Amino acid sequence: MPLPLLRPGAVSRTCALTQALRLTRVLGSAVLALTLGACGSAPKRPAVDGPGDKPPANWASVPSAVPRDEPAARELRGPNKPYEVLGQRYIPRVGDAPFRERGLASWYGRKFHGNRTASGEIYDMYGMTGAHKTLPIPSYARVTNPANGRSVVVRINDRGPFKPGRVIDLTWTAAAQLGFINQGEAEVIVERVLPR
Repeated sequence: MPLPLLRPGAVSRTCALTQALRLTRVLGSAVLALTLGACGSAPKRPAVDGPGDKPPANWASVPSAVPRDEPAARELRGPNKPYEVLGQRYIPRVGDAPFRERGLASWYGRKFHGNRTASGEIYDMYGMTGAHKTLPIPSYARVTNPANGRSVVVRINDRGPFKPGRVIDLTWTAAAQLGFINQGEAEVIVERVLPR
């Protein structure tokens, strides 16, 4: 079978089109590699935790959370379903049973500020909330620092902490009011508080 005859200039246009396609593929691959490299190297959270650049001037007078009746705290669904973290299974409490424990409190600040909590709410490190492994979400807890007698009431809206020995994670503001920001953790007493 004879080869088809090409019009003059058709070869050069075909070669130019082939070269353009190759160049597009090379450039596309380079842009993709640079984009993925930038995503992989950009930190998703600040490297150092803390209060942020401008903590509110009134942090010492931010009021404790006020307990109110929230029916979701009595339901074994959503953030109150049993769950597993690091091979450990947790069964959240539901209902209004009294609760008291003693252990270490820690706090989480700007690394998590603006992220979603287990309740679906946005974490505000300047609010009065906390994370607990098994207290109902939402519920309220009085956290007392026996070393100085200070206490605050926080609204439990997140799960954690999952580091051994720690019983509650608090906002930067709650930890500051309890007087342990500089140490990072302190021994506390956690007690469930019910609405009146």
